[in-house]
This record gives sequence, C-alpha cells and structure tokens, in this order.
Amino acid sequence: MSSIHRAVAMVFVFCGVIVAVTSLTTHTAQAEQHTAKAPNLVGVISAANAHDTVYIDGYHRVSDVVINKPLVLIGRQAVIDAEERGGSVLTVRSDSVEIRDITVKNVRVDYTEDNAAIKLDAVRHVVVASCHIDNGFFGIYLSRSRDCTISDNILTSKQRDESSSGNGIHLWTSVNVRITGNHCEGWRDGIYFEFVHQGTVQNNVSTRNVRYGLHFMFSDSCTYSDNAFLRNGAGVAVMFTRWILMERNRFADNWGAASYGLLLKEITDCHVRDCVFEGNSIGIHAEGSMRMLVESTHFRRNGYAFRILGNCTDNTVTRCDFDGNTFDVTTNTSSSLNNFDGNCWTAYKGYDLDKDGYGDVPHMPVRLYAYLVESMPSSILLMHSTFIDVLDIIERLLPTVTPENLVDRKPLMAPYHGEQS
Repeated sequence: MSSIHRAVAMVFVFCGVIVAVTSLTTHTAQAEQHTAKAPNLVGVISAANAHDTVYIDGYHRVSDVVINKPLVLIGRQAVIDAEERGGSVLTVRSDSVEIRDITVKNVRVDYTEDNAAIKLDAVRHVVVASCHIDNGFFGIYLSRSRDCTISDNILTSKQRDESSSGNGIHLWTSVNVRITGNHCEGWRDGIYFEFVHQGTVQNNVSTRNVRYGLHFMFSDSCTYSDNAFLRNGAGVAVMFTRWILMERNRFADNWGAASYGLLLKEITDCHVRDCVFEGNSIGIHAEGSMRMLVESTHFRRNGYAFRILGNCTDNTVTRCDFDGNTFDVTTNTSSSLNNFDGNCWTAYKGYDLDKDGYGDVPHMPVRLYAYLVESMPSSILLMHSTFIDVLDIIERLLPTVTPENLVDRKPLMAPYHGEQS
C-alpha cells in the first residue's frame, strides 16, 4: 500500500472513531432524570425515554406497572404498596433495566397467576438490587430470561402453607443468572430453579421457609457457593440435574420428621466440597445418584449424617469429618458400590501403630441398629437401650448384616481441616 493510501485509510479510521464517540456522547447527553411522586409513577415511567433514570420518592399505592423500555429506577425511601390488588406489581418486558432501592409490598395471592413483586419476562441484562420485598406472593420472578443479576435484596413473606405461598426468588427457563447476597425468609421455597442453566447462587441466606431453602430441578451446570440454609422445612433439594458444584455452604437446623440438609435425587456428576451439615434431621439424603464427589465436608450433630440408598453408584465420600451424629451412614441395601475411604469418624475405635495418620483397621460406619431402622422404622424406639449397644458390639466383632463393602479402609485418626470449620 502506498503512503497516500495509508494516510487515507488512517483518516477514515480516525473519522470513524470520532463518529462513534460523538454518537455515544450524544446518546448519553440525551438521557434525562425524572422524579416520580405519588400518584404519578405510571405516568412518569410512560413519559420517560429509553435509558432515562427515574427516581421514585414516597409512598405509591399501585400495581400492574409495566416497564417496556430500558430504564434505571432508583428508590429514595420509596414504597410501592399493591394493597393485595391487581397482578404483578412491577413487570419488566425490556432488556437493560435496573431496579434499585425500592420496597414492594402486599402482592395479591392468585392461584391461577404467579403474581410477583417484581417479574422479569423474557428479558436480558436486567439488574434488581438492594430492594425489599415484603409480603409477596412471589418475590422476584424470572421467566425465559438470561444474563440478569439479582443481588442484595431482602425478601420476606408471611408464613403460609405450601399451597397458598410462592417462592422468594423464582427462575424458570433462564440462563446465566446471578443470585448473590440476598436474604429470603418465610416463603414456600426461598430460591427456586427449574430448567435453569449456568446459574450462580452465592452468599445468600435462606431461612425459615415453609418447604425448601433452595429447590432446583432440571437445572444443569450451576454453582452454589457460600450460602446458608437455616431452619427451613428442608434445606436444599437437587433433582434430575447434572454437573453441579456446591461449595462452602452451610446447612443447619433443618429439622423435622421428613427434613434434611441436602436431598440429591437422580443427579449425575455433582461435587460437594467444604460444606457444613450441622443439626439436621438428615445431613445428605442421596437416591439414584451417580459419580458424586463429597469431600472436605463436616457432618456434626445430625440425626443421620449421610443416607445413601442402594440405587446410588460410583460415588466417593472422602476427607469428611463425622462428629457426634446419631447415625453416621445408613443405607437400605446389603451391598454398596460407593467409596467411603479417608474420612474421620469419632465413632472409630481403631488404632494407628505406624503413625501415618490412618487407622490400621478398617471402619464400618453403618451400625447394625441403623440398618435395622432402615428396614423397620419402628425400631427407632429402642434407641439408647442396652440391647442396641450389645447388638452393635456383636456386629463389630462378627459383621453379618451390615454392608461389608461399605467400609472406610483408611480412616483418618484426626479431623480433616478443610476451608470451613
């Protein structure tokens, strides 16, 4: 290329940059700010142009507000009270919307419509942050949406039974949604995923919900980390799902006749690490699960620490601490195709003569009594009786009933110190 041609090309490129910058500057300059005071919220939103900012002041008694253009909505001590009338309170039907610092309350219960305080319908790049949802039917509801962020919200609802309450944060058929730093309390399920892919649930607290702290089905390739699931009807249920990472979560005080910290049902390739299960009726209940890795995890003072049924295969539990549980491991089969090597058991009665940190004799974590309870639940009435103690001693000396291949061949002599304690 000649020097003249190069000079012309540089001029065109330079002009193109000027045009692009000028266009961006013009677009930014056109964005305006508006203030919405009662009762003019709907009118101000309708009059605003795309990419404008609407500041919402005061107390608004309204519902069925539709946002169908890119806007930023920021509350300044703003309350939107639906007074249990109408449908969803704020419905977002545009990409690139931000909703911040707004209180939305008193969503109408409807058994045919999933009314929500804030509903996102088939949108992208929407942010809902630092809002307070009070007494919603559903709290924040996303359907057919992607690349959205739900962060630092407080969502509370009145305790109802399962049939008359919705979920705090509800996702259906969505992709790449981040759920971070939220507090969910008093819902049917604190957080609910169905047909969600590449979702992230991080640093949330889900507590005192009627059914589950977190419930997800058919939701592959998701990550759940640094969350607390406390005092729910049940902690977390993972069903019909593949490729899940759950790390540094706390499952505590999920207690009841049919409660557990974590239910794993028909899942494949799940990784649970550096978690704490404490004070649950059942720490982990697994059925129909394959190629699961549970490691560096603490099971403390649960009723059942780990219940793994006979249809679970090729799972590994290692470097975990089992401390003070009524039953460390239970199963409903006399044969097991899972690996439990390299864990620490406070119930272990062995020794370490060569001082390598591992017990010299294997540990069988399934007590005879636990096996009997699985076969005959009414035998739970015999707990702590002398008869049961004698049975356990006999079974340790002459194992005949408990699964002979569900055994820890290298039990740790001291607790494994993972990232959480």
